[in-house]
Amino acid sequence: MAIILGIESSCDDTSASIFIDGKISSNVIANQLVHQHYGGVVPELASRVHQQNIVPAVHEAISIAKIHKNDIDAIAFTRGPGLLGSLLVGTSFAKGFALANSLPLIEVNHMQAHILAHFIDEDKPEFPFLCLTVSGGHTQIVLVRNYFDMEVIGQTLDDAAGEAFDKTAKILGLPYPGGPLIDRYAQSGNPGAFKFPEPQIPGLDFSFSGLKTSILYFVRDRLKEDPEFLNQNLADICASVQGRIISILLNKLTKAARQHQIRHIAIAGGVSANSGLRKALEAMADENNWKVFIPKFEYCTDNAAMIAMAGYFKYLNKEFTGQNVAPLSRMPF
Repeated sequence: MAIILGIESSCDDTSASIFIDGKISSNVIANQLVHQHYGGVVPELASRVHQQNIVPAVHEAISIAKIHKNDIDAIAFTRGPGLLGSLLVGTSFAKGFALANSLPLIEVNHMQAHILAHFIDEDKPEFPFLCLTVSGGHTQIVLVRNYFDMEVIGQTLDDAAGEAFDKTAKILGLPYPGGPLIDRYAQSGNPGAFKFPEPQIPGLDFSFSGLKTSILYFVRDRLKEDPEFLNQNLADICASVQGRIISILLNKLTKAARQHQIRHIAIAGGVSANSGLRKALEAMADENNWKVFIPKFEYCTDNAAMIAMAGYFKYLNKEFTGQNVAPLSRMPF
């Protein structure tokens, strides 16, 4: 039986998880509310709050799992990609904990861990499968051949889908984090009320910078005509924006599935918690005879359970790292 302690600190959530031979026994996530005052994550503040949260989070994860720190067999941590200061806190804690307790270290790629979150619970995808990973910092289509043989076959050329949601929310005057609020308002709006362009990018790559500019100009021009436009049309705007972002994502995903003749389709990352995306993907599954895999909400956003899960697979292969390891803000597959 292997017991893995997972540590996640890539952005603004401090998380610790205990994995006990096939099952997540605890998954503690400490959020940072301080960033709401600034409309986005402030890297310096994020790293400072990680320092405050990491020890209590680990202590709580161990307590919930009803184990002792001496029971742990290895410690898995996010090496990257992410905010360098935030990663440094998690990496330093993992190295110190491993050194003090004579434990092996396992470095984990944050984006690979999002994909491997599908193996936490039952109804696991079969290899090969496609995974659309969508978050505030990344938008990728990944061909997953096995646990660590993954190839990015499509990605954003500029901004991520999650950033498009958050920047749109800021344009609309919604508080941070705005993505979930757009999803909430969109549920009572008409996605066909307003038309926004779909970028004509060849291949399987994405682009969201032009869409953000289009939304900015649309709101600016409508407010000149009617200062109450936002208040009167907020739900329809959110539904229309969300509908366009989802269509951009799923049109590329459909193209990738046809090119590679794959019917097992997964989504991962923070934006995979979006209810509109989930519903649209399930509808497309019926149309295309796909089998779709969507993680539980708690495993969509940044969490240590996915780090522990990825760490477990590496533990089985004895893929350990040394104490000289350093965090990487950009970490390729």
